[in-house]
Amino acid sequence: MQKKTNKNSNQNKNGSQTKENKNQQKNKKNQNAQQKQYKKSFSKPRNGSAKKHKKTPDETPVRIAFLGGLNEVGKNMTLYEYKDDMFLVDCGLAFPDPEMLGVDLVIPDFSYVEKNADKIKGIVITHGHEDHIGGLAYLLKTVNIPVYGTKLTIGLIQGKLKEHGLLSSAKLHEIAPGDVVNLGGFSVEAIHVNHSIPDAIALAIKCESGTIVQTGDFKIDSTPIDGGMIDLSRFAQLGDEGVLCLLSDSTNAERAGYTESERKVGESFEVLFRKAGKNRIIVATFASNIHRVQQIINVAYSLGRKVAIIGRSLENVVNISAQLGYLNVPENVLINADLINKYPAEDVVIITTGSQGEPMSALSRMAFSDHRKVEIRPNDCVIISATPIPGNEKTVSKVVNELLKLGANVIYEKMYDVHVSGHACQEELKLIMGLVKPKYFIPVHGEQKHLRKHAMLAEGMGIGTENIFIADNGYVAEMTSKSIKSVAPVPAGKVFVDGYGVGDVGSVVLRDRKHLGQDGIIVVTASVDYETGQLIAGPEVISRGFVYVKEAEELIAQARKVAEKSLESCYYSNISDINAIKGKLRDAVSHFVYEQTKRSPMILPIIMEV
Repeated sequence: MQKKTNKNSNQNKNGSQTKENKNQQKNKKNQNAQQKQYKKSFSKPRNGSAKKHKKTPDETPVRIAFLGGLNEVGKNMTLYEYKDDMFLVDCGLAFPDPEMLGVDLVIPDFSYVEKNADKIKGIVITHGHEDHIGGLAYLLKTVNIPVYGTKLTIGLIQGKLKEHGLLSSAKLHEIAPGDVVNLGGFSVEAIHVNHSIPDAIALAIKCESGTIVQTGDFKIDSTPIDGGMIDLSRFAQLGDEGVLCLLSDSTNAERAGYTESERKVGESFEVLFRKAGKNRIIVATFASNIHRVQQIINVAYSLGRKVAIIGRSLENVVNISAQLGYLNVPENVLINADLINKYPAEDVVIITTGSQGEPMSALSRMAFSDHRKVEIRPNDCVIISATPIPGNEKTVSKVVNELLKLGANVIYEKMYDVHVSGHACQEELKLIMGLVKPKYFIPVHGEQKHLRKHAMLAEGMGIGTENIFIADNGYVAEMTSKSIKSVAPVPAGKVFVDGYGVGDVGSVVLRDRKHLGQDGIIVVTASVDYETGQLIAGPEVISRGFVYVKEAEELIAQARKVAEKSLESCYYSNISDINAIKGKLRDAVSHFVYEQTKRSPMILPIIMEV
């Protein structure tokens, strides 16, 4: 009986426990449901769906438009776009190719920038080299946007804008490494890097889509002249936080190893200056290479020599750098160029421009005995402290040959360590990639061979080919956390600056200049009756740059007869349209001249209706 009672009580107890457990589970489910409903109602937007209320980074891509600097050396310019906000990085120039006859400078096409002027929040300049700031004055004439740059960069920009009469209206803002600039939906952080000019920066560009790092021009110099090593720790921090894309300098992507420190050049100058003995020393370098100029001044001062600066661009950079404290010039070291000949040769060092053999540069004029203040003397020690930019090898060689003919001792290229690059070599490029750890990679700043080689380095670092984007000017890269792709291109051509003219010299004008330079011109003039088209006077044939008229009188006389027959043919065929007459005259003379000479000069018919 006891057992039965116990059994029943246990059954009742178990039953009540089971019922109680079921109730607890039911209550727990209700609580969970209530919590889910609460969370759902909390996250639910007031208007629209949840998808519209909370966007993930993938929903709005960031776009990068390349307006210059790819598949070329110079005119660097990049445009970033996120939602309705845009900003620019750099605005440089390029120097004309030999085929660009009469052209002074080449700048980017600003048409896409002008079209989106209301969206552009500003432009950030990475450093003060011409290929990054040289086009800025022309841009600000069309779109006056805020300009951000470091102290020296802004100082150099001020000098340029003053020449163009834009300084008073320009909106210039000085920043320092570590500063963050807010440009609409972007925040842009400046990061200190080493280059061949002080105050160079890389950029960490952040928006809701992710972080993009653009290195600018850089190298890793552990013993820089200005004492500030590249901020590798900040690159590493960004890599740990997560970087969507890296845009990196490709100039030296073909070179293995590491770029030498700038201090190596100073050591070479010390040796060469001592070897020069009692001979005058002339050093040609880039105007903006302030570190190089500082080392030349330091060695000259230690040897008791005076220093003369020759070349307008170099004088401007030296003055600005000294005023801003980036160049330390001991007292009484600099002398005026007019006083050079009043000092003994052993007491003088001349720093000048023309390391690339530019035809109008100071060194070129010295080499061709065309400089007003400096005449090359036998045994002058001429040091060309630069490596020729691709395409300039012939012009540099020409200057070297002319200097040697005048008896100078010329030191150039790899003869001594008189130049080191300001750009990173392969191991440095790989180190930056390893620190930043980007999802996507875009090689920039270089020709196609440099971009391709840099892409191969990225592949070797484990970045998949599908995540590497090799662009060209005009390309637009669109990226999210899921993909990177090319979208509709934008205008990004070359605009030629010829004197005061900007953009008025196009491909047709250059073609005509090339034609004139190769084969010359023949001008055919004649007068015809306005109503009938009958020949009244002429034709006269004038030649320039084709043949020397006095030695080709018979050829000119025959060309005149051909022109006369063409005009008479038009008259007898009742052709009265002046353009049609010009066309037939041009064809007839051109055909005759080619048959006789196998040359194709430009034929310019001038018909006056009387």
